[in-house]
Amino acid sequence: MKAGYEKAKSNPGYARLQQNAKVIGTWDDHDYGLNDAGKEFHGKITNQKLLLDFLDEPQDSPRRKQAGVYASYTYGPVGRDIKIVLLDTRYHRDPVGSDGTILGNSQWLWLETELKGPPTALTIIGSSIQVISNLSATIHPLFAMESWGRFPKERDRLFKLIADSKRAGVFFISGDVHFGEITRYDCALDYPLYDLTSSGVTQSVEEVVPPFLRSFVRFVAWLTPSTMRVKNQNCRYKSCIYGQPNFGTIEIDWDSHPVTLKFKVRDKDSVTVTGVDVSLTELQPSNSEILDRVKAEHNNSKHCTLEVSLPWIVRYRLAILFFSTLFVMFVAFLVLVYTCFRLCRLESCKRKHD
Repeated sequence: MKAGYEKAKSNPGYARLQQNAKVIGTWDDHDYGLNDAGKEFHGKITNQKLLLDFLDEPQDSPRRKQAGVYASYTYGPVGRDIKIVLLDTRYHRDPVGSDGTILGNSQWLWLETELKGPPTALTIIGSSIQVISNLSATIHPLFAMESWGRFPKERDRLFKLIADSKRAGVFFISGDVHFGEITRYDCALDYPLYDLTSSGVTQSVEEVVPPFLRSFVRFVAWLTPSTMRVKNQNCRYKSCIYGQPNFGTIEIDWDSHPVTLKFKVRDKDSVTVTGVDVSLTELQPSNSEILDRVKAEHNNSKHCTLEVSLPWIVRYRLAILFFSTLFVMFVAFLVLVYTCFRLCRLESCKRKHD
């Protein structure tokens, strides 16, 4: 791990980034030390120090004394201030499928203090795994992905904490999945929750398949049902998933009225491949009467239906298509074998008759 961090830090591109911007961060599984790992990973204490050294964290930083690398930062003047909350979804996480904890008690208490603290114009919550999307619910049993959706009690707790805090301007950024997309959920708060997923700069899902199969990967992405994905004319592909190297940007126009946010996923040439414009006025808490009306209006809307609530024939259509194709191919193979066998028998009988 130490050699990997040293190699990354010596990368000329990363060095230029450090010269022009303040770099902050948390970790995901491969920074943590083991694919899809959680609290069971024994190297987490050592690797926490390596990550914080990589991020040039001061030696007296609280992050070096706590169990986990979660942290928060606030930038900008009052009225244009932004709070960034970085979660640690690895150090305390129970096994996937247990519906246990992701953050652990100490991090939950810390997060509650952060969200119920002084208000800011915007609050960005960074989670290494996706918060809104739960693709595993629609691609199972063919594939599986980590997400908050696989810990439904924890995700509900997160949404409730944000709602109870009455905090305005909250949205998520995430990664992990090796593709980029933008998702939203309209029925957690009285304003939409967005999740800007960018993953990754150096690895992507389309790069692991031969070039001639990439169109097929895009077809599968389009076929996979998603109730949370934002789809509009800004998408390069119909699925509004981008499976090549990408990165995310958030542009804020403080001088526009109302203030406008532009969430974008960009390709390696910085060209937008999917994006959405959001007014800051959309991300404001409302009173309880408006909340009830909004939820009533959204009960049947696309961004209010969880993937696990889809009709089974829609939810599992990818698996149904896959196994149906296998079945048809198997039947065709049996027919071919039977036909060959019959032809051989006929030929054999003909020779005997002659």
